[in-house]
Amino acid sequence: MQVTGKYRQFTGVQLENRTWPSKRIEKAPVWCSVDLRDGNQALVNPMGIEQKLEFFDLLVKLGFKEIEIGFPSSNDTEYEFVRRLITENRVPDDVALQVLSQARESLVIKTLKSLKGAKNVIFHLYNATSPAQRKYNFKKSKEEIIQLAVSGVRYLKKHLSILEGTNVRLEYSPENFTQTEPEYALEICQAVMEEWGATPQNKIILNLPATVECSLPNQFADQIEHFCCSIKNRESCIISLHNHNDRGEGVAQCELGLLAGAERVEGCLFGNGERTGNLDIVTVALNMFSQGVDPQLDFSDLDSVSAEFTRLTEMAIHPRNPYAGELVFTAFSGSHQDAISKGMAARKKMSADSPWDVPYLPIDPHDIGREYEGIIRINSQSGKGGAAYILESNFGIIAPKDMHPVIGRVVKTAADKLQRELTPQEVYDLFAEKWLKTKAPLNVLNVSEHHNEGERGTDTPDQVLGMATIAYKGEEYSIAATGNGPLDAFVSALKQTPVPAFNVTYFNEHSIGEGANTKAMAYVQLTMEDGTQLWGAGTSSNIGRAGIAAVVSALNFKE
Repeated sequence: MQVTGKYRQFTGVQLENRTWPSKRIEKAPVWCSVDLRDGNQALVNPMGIEQKLEFFDLLVKLGFKEIEIGFPSSNDTEYEFVRRLITENRVPDDVALQVLSQARESLVIKTLKSLKGAKNVIFHLYNATSPAQRKYNFKKSKEEIIQLAVSGVRYLKKHLSILEGTNVRLEYSPENFTQTEPEYALEICQAVMEEWGATPQNKIILNLPATVECSLPNQFADQIEHFCCSIKNRESCIISLHNHNDRGEGVAQCELGLLAGAERVEGCLFGNGERTGNLDIVTVALNMFSQGVDPQLDFSDLDSVSAEFTRLTEMAIHPRNPYAGELVFTAFSGSHQDAISKGMAARKKMSADSPWDVPYLPIDPHDIGREYEGIIRINSQSGKGGAAYILESNFGIIAPKDMHPVIGRVVKTAADKLQRELTPQEVYDLFAEKWLKTKAPLNVLNVSEHHNEGERGTDTPDQVLGMATIAYKGEEYSIAATGNGPLDAFVSALKQTPVPAFNVTYFNEHSIGEGANTKAMAYVQLTMEDGTQLWGAGTSSNIGRAGIAAVVSALNFKE
């Protein structure tokens, strides 16, 4: 691409002594969902009334207290949806219905009529204010655009009696705020504010949309702080943000806008919206949660929220979408898997409220209803820790740490050959194939033991006479020897056969399962005469037989 004069850098406000860089987000803003208006109009197949009713119920359940439900004057479907919300008593007393209207008297009247019977209403008036919109869309001067905005407020005040008994608040948006001259944005908002008669007891919402994201986040924060510091009667207004994501920085702009003085945020679940989307409220809220700030929204079962969103909107959530994506709590990299595995193991020994510091996981997946089983997944990039974690967390196989590299190589080789991710079951099947089910070159055809206990009250050690029939490289051998246990006896008996000599240099075992289904899992390391070390694993309902099976698997092991 060739850079020409076609595109110019954004020119922000000249703000001296800015305060936002040193501030922190200490509490949640007022959240307003615009899923049912801004989000719905961006869908390939907009929701019908029944779908919108279900979506509204979902938003209420999540904790939204302000919900923009549509543009009732635009068509009969939108109008009927508003009426059903009210007549079917779906709106809790502490939830405000927000509706959008252009500044035309007939549209204001129709919008007011749609809201009859509502308890709390936010009437949202807007008009475009940027130089391009004034030039191309309206062909009007700055003064004429101000009169357009003020006339909308006058129409609302004139017909407000239609909603007698309803608590009505006004929201005004200078659409394209970020592309509007800063002083003109202040001028038109001030005019609307004065016409409405805003007071600290009757605050107006001044919503400042980044209708098209066009600046760096720090430049946006400067614009917001400049507006907050310059608007007259600041205590009589609530500064609201409505960010879009054209530059992929919507979340960052919103967060810096809150630092700069905004108190309210409009957005959509999972960033749905026109073009590259509206602000993703889920991400902003959970970012706050990860910093110890209560977002005042309930995403403790995020998977079900995601499923409902997809069902109702037919919009897929990207696998890498923050917090909600299928893969965001998944590690394929070997070093990441190892670190996560160790961190998760350490957490089991800590109290539930211990500071969260598991490597590579910004929050505890359990806090948003995700499960640990999906954290580590296996492909050709995975390392030793990942496969071992899958075996332990899914199948209870706690392999010795020094055995992890061997398991990792086996699993990695298989994934590389298949050129895809392996499921946990496939990881287990590989482990079983390489260690638990091998029968060549050594196979135990039968084994038995006889226990010779020392005389009671003496130091004579107990002895086990082990007897077995084995097959080694196609030849059968009947063997027997004594030892201090079944495994020791079997190892001694193998010396009577052509099986290569070895020493058992590591042995460990643990149980798997519960009750009648409990089995023993044994692990051994054999050191051969040439110094080669082989790892084996075996399982059996008999503790002694599990060790024998582990020795056999080690002698049979081939990568």
